[in-house]
Amino acid sequence: MNSIFADKLINGASKIMKNKALERLIYGFLALFVCFINYSFQTDDPIKRDSTSGPGFRLRTIVIDPGHGGHDPGAYGSFSMEKNVTLAIGLKLQKAMQKELKDVNVLITRDHDEFIELHKRAEFANKAKGNIFLSIHCNSLASAHERVIVDYNKGRHGKKVPVYKTVSIPNRSGKGVLLLVYGFKRTGEQLEAIRENASILQEKNYKDYYTDSDDPTTAMVLNAYRDKYRKQSIHLANLMNNEFTETDGRYSNGVKEQSLHVLANSGMPAVLIETGFINNSQEEEYLNSDSGQTEIVNSIIRAVKQYKRELEQTAQ
Repeated sequence: MNSIFADKLINGASKIMKNKALERLIYGFLALFVCFINYSFQTDDPIKRDSTSGPGFRLRTIVIDPGHGGHDPGAYGSFSMEKNVTLAIGLKLQKAMQKELKDVNVLITRDHDEFIELHKRAEFANKAKGNIFLSIHCNSLASAHERVIVDYNKGRHGKKVPVYKTVSIPNRSGKGVLLLVYGFKRTGEQLEAIRENASILQEKNYKDYYTDSDDPTTAMVLNAYRDKYRKQSIHLANLMNNEFTETDGRYSNGVKEQSLHVLANSGMPAVLIETGFINNSQEEEYLNSDSGQTEIVNSIIRAVKQYKRELEQTAQ
């Protein structure tokens, strides 16, 4: 009811205001009023507290992004490459979502082995007016480097002098999933992505009134959406984390914020899913198996379904 009332005020104001300076002042006041409504009447439900949806909102578009591809293989395992694993999981996830979420348009940034630049992946999601962006990856630990003695030379007075060499020692101890959301270090990119994806916002005629980057009203509105998208991203990531750990019994490295280019440029809630450590032999087997990929896909779908239910119930 509060959002409907705000929309009526905005529509009424647009009809009677002719002076541009006064018009901007009025819209600034109304934007502040809407933000006050959103933040002042909070409940314990994360989606109810942070939803950017208006009355009748429906989650309509999900964009799946299999990481790497083409000449960018990503991380290596003993017999597989990240780009192939992420593509296999991404395609299975798209197919399963199309079956389970018939009212949702499920898109994928690549459906074969091709290289796509990071910014183009986010551009694809923004142009598709995505409501969720899911980036699929495999994790890997960097090798450790140690200096070891490989030989001895004869020094002065016959004393042995060791000869050192730096060797790489693979670290295969990593295990489990990791859920990443964008951090605040790339806020400029995130705000620009939200601005470019303005048509997905619930503000009617948004681009007519909030296109001036130096306007305080613009900054206020964009910051509000950025904060809400971030909170929704964290909530969705936590739902996935619960499915991975509680339903599948997998180890998790948790939900963390990280300054990632592909997430920072997506103007919507976004999560990067590190599905497992490809350089751990047991996890590599799991990530390449049909049963492991299916389990990962089902965990993601259950979390998205829960997120969708919460989001749409709030919009009723």
